[in-house]
Amino acid sequence: MQVFLLKSKIHRATVTGGNVEYEGSLTISADLMEKCGLQEYERILCGNMANGERFETYAICGKRGTGEIIMNGAVSHLGKKGDLLTIMSYAAVSKKMAKGWKPHVVVWARTTALKPSNAACDRLLIFTAR
Repeated sequence: MQVFLLKSKIHRATVTGGNVEYEGSLTISADLMEKCGLQEYERILCGNMANGERFETYAICGKRGTGEIIMNGAVSHLGKKGDLLTIMSYAAVSKKMAKGWKPHVVVWARTTALKPSNAACDRLLIFTAR
């Protein structure tokens, strides 16, 4: 039997733009994707902290080092520049693997004063938003 567990999470990602003309997806800065273990075209679930909207799409790599989070296509109607998102992906793992499972989490902070709140994380990185 397999269970679905949180694999990757970017918490408090700030939306930097939107492009309704693009076919779909969420553009995420390539370095952020690497740091939390997201793969390009991976299925993601997003929650918009500003308006409560939740949506499912896939991740595409943005420009490295830019911190860009761009809502594309129909998703661009579910938020705006400056909104904070929680971006999550999940993995199907065996019950045996699940016992020691820890997700990869990035917490995006406006200041370095934000303290880690999840000691169960495999790695917790705190970024300072630009």
